[in-house]
Amino acid sequence: MTYNWYDFLGNVGVILILLSYLLLQMKKIKSQSMYYSLMNAIGALLILVSLYYDFNLSAFIMEVLWLLISLYGLWQSRLVRT
Repeated sequence: MTYNWYDFLGNVGVILILLSYLLLQMKKIKSQSMYYSLMNAIGALLILVSLYYDFNLSAFIMEVLWLLISLYGLWQSRLVRT
């Protein structure tokens, strides 16, 4: 098994998503926070990059939806701040 740069990016994406969830559970960040949605969006995007090179349909569907939901959360946090 080889470990490529896109595998590394995918792993960073997983860490970002898990870290955002951990921070949420520890009450260090709020679910309405821009940072929570941003960490999730970047994480999903990095996983999608890795899936471009090593495709898996189920994971692709999950990450596209995760990204869209995170972008919606970013949009909502933007509306709340103004």
